[in-house]
Amino acid sequence: MKPYILTILVGLLAGHLHAQTTIEGQVKDNKMRPLIGVSVAVKNGYDGSITDSLGNYHFTTPDQGSDTLVYSLTGYETVEKVVQLTGSTLTLNINLKEAFNELSAVTITAGSFSAGDNKKGVVLSSLDILTTSTNADISSAMRLLPGTQQNGESSGLFVHGGTAGETAQYMDGAVIQNPYYAGGPQIMQRGRFDPRLFSGTMFATGGYSALYGNAMSSVLLMNSNDLPEKSEYEIDISPIAYVNLRTQQLAKDKKSAYGVSYNYINVWPEMQVLNTYFDITRTPEYHTANFYYHRKTRGGMIKYYTEFSHNDVGYSWTDIDILSLKDKINVANNNWYNNVNWTENLGNRWKLIWSNSFSINHDHINRSILDGNHEVQSFSSSYYWMNNKIFTYLNTESHLQSRLVLEKKFRNLAAIRFGGEYDYAHTDGDYNDRNITFKDNYGAVFAENDLYFTNDFMLKTGVRAERSSLMNETKVAPRISTAYRIGPNEQLSAAYGIFYQKPEDNYLMYNQNLSFTRSDQYILNYQKSTTSQILRLEAYYKKYADLVRFVPATQVNDYPYDNGGKGHAEGFDLFWKDQKTFPFKYWISYSYIHTKRQFLNYPTQLEPDFITPHTFSAVLQQFIPNIKTQVNFSCSFATGRPYYYFKPDLENHTYQLDKQGKSSPYNNLDFSIDYLPDFGKTHKKMTVMFVATVKNILGLQQLYTYNYSYDGSYKQPVWPMSKRQYFIGVFFNFGRDRSQEIINENL
Repeated sequence: MKPYILTILVGLLAGHLHAQTTIEGQVKDNKMRPLIGVSVAVKNGYDGSITDSLGNYHFTTPDQGSDTLVYSLTGYETVEKVVQLTGSTLTLNINLKEAFNELSAVTITAGSFSAGDNKKGVVLSSLDILTTSTNADISSAMRLLPGTQQNGESSGLFVHGGTAGETAQYMDGAVIQNPYYAGGPQIMQRGRFDPRLFSGTMFATGGYSALYGNAMSSVLLMNSNDLPEKSEYEIDISPIAYVNLRTQQLAKDKKSAYGVSYNYINVWPEMQVLNTYFDITRTPEYHTANFYYHRKTRGGMIKYYTEFSHNDVGYSWTDIDILSLKDKINVANNNWYNNVNWTENLGNRWKLIWSNSFSINHDHINRSILDGNHEVQSFSSSYYWMNNKIFTYLNTESHLQSRLVLEKKFRNLAAIRFGGEYDYAHTDGDYNDRNITFKDNYGAVFAENDLYFTNDFMLKTGVRAERSSLMNETKVAPRISTAYRIGPNEQLSAAYGIFYQKPEDNYLMYNQNLSFTRSDQYILNYQKSTTSQILRLEAYYKKYADLVRFVPATQVNDYPYDNGGKGHAEGFDLFWKDQKTFPFKYWISYSYIHTKRQFLNYPTQLEPDFITPHTFSAVLQQFIPNIKTQVNFSCSFATGRPYYYFKPDLENHTYQLDKQGKSSPYNNLDFSIDYLPDFGKTHKKMTVMFVATVKNILGLQQLYTYNYSYDGSYKQPVWPMSKRQYFIGVFFNFGRDRSQEIINENL
């Protein structure tokens, strides 16, 4: 009996061993690279294996018949394969596709710099903007990035060969019509907005999204903070007549917050110790008050921001045509800006973004010519060029914009965005008792999509159609950009687009039959980025068409303008930021540009007088933890800029290039120091920071350019208002101790 039972057991065991199926193979990614650690298992079973360093796997299973093998690895799409288990060897070679992941997916960097605290690819933090010796001015901080020009006598951002008017600024998706305080000629004005309002800033030097328009060169996109972590009060004081009072109050349910701020600047104390190039007749004075209210909604947030500002300035300088006389200008400005933004997740991966802005800007400018006794002068009709410098200008601009964007995201990171915007602009001006009134209804529709082929390769396409009722013209602007990861932490990006812009209002008020101006842009970008180092290289080509030109002014013509201008710009930008190699943080920017354009009174294509071929800037920041002190240096260098004398040819209604030259190179070194005193645990909810800044600490002679007299017999240098500028202040924050936050940011 026992031998019989043993025979049965051996037979059963032999049958079982015969039914074993061997499964083996290799797993690779889409680039045919072996994948280690891939889990290979029989679905709903216990048998399986893990791939080795060569991607190979091998295991056996007693299961028979139809079954499913599951191949899975974090970061890759899971593959399920139906197989027939027959007891023989089964060889399966599998390729896994990388799963789409927003954190690891490539992003387009062509033509864009990000600044903030929460976005991938950030090149500057919010604190960098506050501590780069730029007096907490956003535009001044952007001028330390490549692609911009160092034009110390002009407000605004001159980007990739464009004028300051070719850059638009946005807050929470809505345009800011007058981003800078008003001022007179040859003095740069700072921006109206406190950088502490914003958690993220994106500076596009070209090739920007189809969602935005009416800017031939660049856009600066600023996103406001959501809700503060805690309620707080802030007092900023400087003996150089600067006071800022600010509070943010977070609701108890932490679903809403409001903030109020008042800022006052009067530079009279500083003027008493500085030798100024201009004679100050009205001390520059600035009042700014703002209020915001933010509230969470069911799936998003509503934000409202309002700001009112007023500033006055008056000064005089030697008249360029008659050196015994003085030109005097007084500027008074009132500006009221409002912004409403509603962002809402609608469900099923749909998102709504509704951005609105409304502003009223009023300028009162009076310019006169005085003799040595400060008596106002007038001139006969034969001196019409002198009379052109004497005017009273009253101007009120009202601007309304509403933009609606709908976004749909898909599981593979693909997305579509579409929407439209409406802009209403009304200008009511009075120039020497001559009334100039016009209005424009500007509309645009746009659409773009993000298409991810893999985490390493994506494509963005877009199109924008825009129309102006004033010019009775419609334009269509296609845009396309792409990004491809070529290695760990490094990628290539490229962008192409057509960008239209309405002529500036001071041209449209004389000729409302002008057309859109246009630029075509081509950009190629390389970026390598780690947590401690960023390298960016960018090349671009830009072609201008339909630029505004005008012919000489006389008493009998009204500044005739046309769109006969054209031009081009090509260049190369470099940006390097490093906080790893040395015990301090630094970044370097370099730009080269070759550009020519025919516009305004240029009789032919010439290098613009606001452009220099080579610009360089460097910033060094050293934080000393033991004494909680940060030292900041920023230096700038630019080669000389061209200047011209165009002789009016009234007979032929044109200008002739009669004289030209190039200014000396521009050099500047700024210094600032920030100190965080330690008041111990008794004041753990208070932060105090002392700040001191010196602009042009070496006292270098800085010459911006030259202006020619009407007949070209004399050229007048354009200098900064003073050789140096100083700021000393103390910042008190009550409600939370931000000392450790600031320290961590700088380590």
